[in-house]
Amino acid sequence: MESPYKGKTGLRRLTNAFGYSMAGLKAAYQNEDAFRQEVLMAVILIPLALYIGQGSIAKALMIASVILVIIVELLNSSIEATVDRISLENHMLAKRAKDIGSAAVLLSLLNLAIVWGLLILA
Repeated sequence: MESPYKGKTGLRRLTNAFGYSMAGLKAAYQNEDAFRQEVLMAVILIPLALYIGQGSIAKALMIASVILVIIVELLNSSIEATVDRISLENHMLAKRAKDIGSAAVLLSLLNLAIVWGLLILA
């Protein structure tokens, strides 16, 4: 069955999409500890990147690496919520999906550390 919102176009579609995005950010903030921690990290690191970054490209890379962590956490949280919606029983495929999502978050955090390390030490 198609979503009744798929037929919307133009400004109405953009308005709906923005509202869904805000609801998603609110839900993640209210329900996901890791997301709240990463938002706090962003609140600290983004202004720090603007202060210590040497040039526009360095600042952009530092900020992008922080935002990437938040994006990957949102995707991981959506995977976990979907798996939990389907079933709360322990299942090998559910564990695999959640572990892979967690690995993606870990890699995004490692990317952040590498980018910041290289740019600060350069």
